[in-house]
Amino acid sequence: DGQAGTILRILREHQMTTNNDFLAKNWEEIKSMFKPFFKLDPQLDGILEGGQMNTLDRPWYGKVAWLSSIYLAAVRAGEVMATELGDTDFANKCKSIIEKGLLNIDKELFNGEYYYQVAQSGNSNQVGSYDGCQIDQVLGQSWAFQVGLDRVLSEENTKKALESLWKYNFAIDAGGYRKSLNAGRVFAMEGEAGLLMCSWPKGDSKRVKVSYDYYFNECMTGFEYQVAGHMIWEGMLEKGLAITKAVHDRYHASKRNPWNEVECGDHYARAMASYGIHIAASGYIYDGPNEKIGFAPKLKPENFKTAFTAAEGWGTYTQVRTDTKQISNIDIKYGELKVKTLSLELPVNIKPESVEVKLLLNGISSSQEYQIEGQKIQITTPSLTINKNNTLQAKVSFKLNSSTDQLEANNNELIIYPNPSSGKIKFEFKKSPITLTITDLNGITSLKKEIHNKIFEHNVSGMNKGTYVATANYEGALVSKKMLII
Repeated sequence: DGQAGTILRILREHQMTTNNDFLAKNWEEIKSMFKPFFKLDPQLDGILEGGQMNTLDRPWYGKVAWLSSIYLAAVRAGEVMATELGDTDFANKCKSIIEKGLLNIDKELFNGEYYYQVAQSGNSNQVGSYDGCQIDQVLGQSWAFQVGLDRVLSEENTKKALESLWKYNFAIDAGGYRKSLNAGRVFAMEGEAGLLMCSWPKGDSKRVKVSYDYYFNECMTGFEYQVAGHMIWEGMLEKGLAITKAVHDRYHASKRNPWNEVECGDHYARAMASYGIHIAASGYIYDGPNEKIGFAPKLKPENFKTAFTAAEGWGTYTQVRTDTKQISNIDIKYGELKVKTLSLELPVNIKPESVEVKLLLNGISSSQEYQIEGQKIQITTPSLTINKNNTLQAKVSFKLNSSTDQLEANNNELIIYPNPSSGKIKFEFKKSPITLTITDLNGITSLKKEIHNKIFEHNVSGMNKGTYVATANYEGALVSKKMLII
């Protein structure tokens, strides 16, 4: 995982420059960093095998979901870097591994609830999580979000895995849990909440209690923050913030040193994964050489402000959203920022044909074009330089699909029954896969899910009564219908 993480950090360093010089200068050495991975993946099928050294201090043997996931993220980064440098052969090699890995990891290492480890014959007595629900199981997808990569794991199964971590690993009284499991260090006292490194929902008969297995009984802040940030990226805001608060509460200044969120050791660098929470909450992406910047706030998108850093400057982003418009401001406080592409997120139930965009630099209109895919709008413009104390503003106006203004021309593409309902509702789609989103008339999302079947059943008994809008996204083509919960 350290080798893969270094490759991903190289991509991040490249993105925090203004050209390809750093990448081109080091490309042959960067490519050589993939050789150890390809030895562990001789079939180039996206799943590592054999002994895999990692941050938990001993090699794990077999097929390990979390290590293969970060391998896939590194390979995705390799594809991006190779493409930018025109190394078509290496880019195609990486692309092939990703395509196979996306399928194989779900087929071989997902049990319907979470990703796991398959033991290697002859080494099944070595430390590992095996059929346990391990904290880092979807680490690769978490990393991919932070550097703006396409998905490396299925959205549907990744969300199931995160839900399993919440269900099985988050303990309101993590210290109390340790009364029956004495091995390991105590990073959460009785009465303190935390996310456990691993749990065994199916029983621990396959648990190998040797070597550093005791790590699994612990709560380590860096791992907890990684999961919390990932949950926020995937739309699980409340759960991600709950895990974050659990760590903050354990290290509140009234109890302990808030500048030393101990895990594994004093002042341990991994706890700096907390910065990932900020990136996730902002939905921040940046690519300096391609002059691209984007924001997709997960926290209060109707009135949001955050700080950001870029290759040659830093500043603030503010966003104000109403039911008819969204105004986004990038204010540079130091240095400068070059922009060709601005990516933003709009409400889920907009009418794409109703969108109008104005891009202004210090109040002066700039020429622009835009594309909409689902909630994402990508605004492109000839290169703009935003200097210190200058502002780039995007004004996006739109209309929302209301309960009485549906896309009836596509009536048969989305069928909902029974409707109204107070229990289970079935959604029938003309084709799949699709992304289904359910929002209330204020634009608040209660469900966003990638669906690979043509029929999907959802229990609405826990939702508030009222009118909702169900939207099926067929690769950017939206079909919406109202549904009534009684």
